[in-house]
Amino acid sequence: MPINPDAVGAKGEPQHWSWDSKDCLLYALGVGAGMNDPVGAELEFTTENTAGVDQKALPTMVVIMGFNATGGKSAMANAGTYDPRMLVHGEQGITLHRDIPLEGEIEMVDEITGIYDKGKGAVVATQSTGTLKGSGDHLFTATASVFIVGEGGFGGDRGPTDKKNVAPDRDPDVSVTYQTREDQALLYRLSGDRNPLHSDKQFSDVGGFPKPILHGLCTYGFSGRALLHSRCDGDVSKFGSMEGRFSSPVMPGEALTVSMWDDGDNTIFQTRGSDGRVVFDNGGFGLR
Repeated sequence: MPINPDAVGAKGEPQHWSWDSKDCLLYALGVGAGMNDPVGAELEFTTENTAGVDQKALPTMVVIMGFNATGGKSAMANAGTYDPRMLVHGEQGITLHRDIPLEGEIEMVDEITGIYDKGKGAVVATQSTGTLKGSGDHLFTATASVFIVGEGGFGGDRGPTDKKNVAPDRDPDVSVTYQTREDQALLYRLSGDRNPLHSDKQFSDVGGFPKPILHGLCTYGFSGRALLHSRCDGDVSKFGSMEGRFSSPVMPGEALTVSMWDDGDNTIFQTRGSDGRVVFDNGGFGLR
């Protein structure tokens, strides 16, 4: 059957993923930690044995926890049938309820929260929660949406139309530029996303790209680092929530500029590629 609009509210089965200190280090390197850090401020994310420095996990690491969790069917199994090659990551949000430990295991349960008819495609929105096995502490809540090309036209609700976190028409209060590596995607994929679109030119050629593109969640991690250092003074315990929409692919080797605007208790942000195009839009960040 095609997309099943009656799947809203369907929950997935519990899934699990465990990690250790090495996974935290590898993720941090995958999102550029240490590369643009001449004074060593990110050694707490990239080393585990530096004198006087306690290792910590980057807050955005929760996105790979959900990606790597296995053991049961996800909520998307209830969304009907579709060609997975036609699926594009649309939006991503995370809310952290406590610091990420350097080792542990999560149990994750996801739920379909909306299915929207966009005409040329369908949007499926989900929410997942991650709890620490053993203690049962609530670690994170994550929201996401995917756009599935060719699965629209079923006569359903088009979904919310109001845009959140619109960048104001003025210079940003803070801008941070990070350089990505030519092999950034090859490094990031070691944290779990082995999609050949990010490593094999035969696959990227089919998509019309000049070379394998960077993972969207890698761009998300670069943006999260800029927010952590600019809005939390590098303190992971202050990092609360981060959300936004993927708007353009990024090529490994591009520079990413994260612009931020103060908006009361919230920070609006936007990430641009080397040529100035917006690659991550409608970004919102909140302190914990």
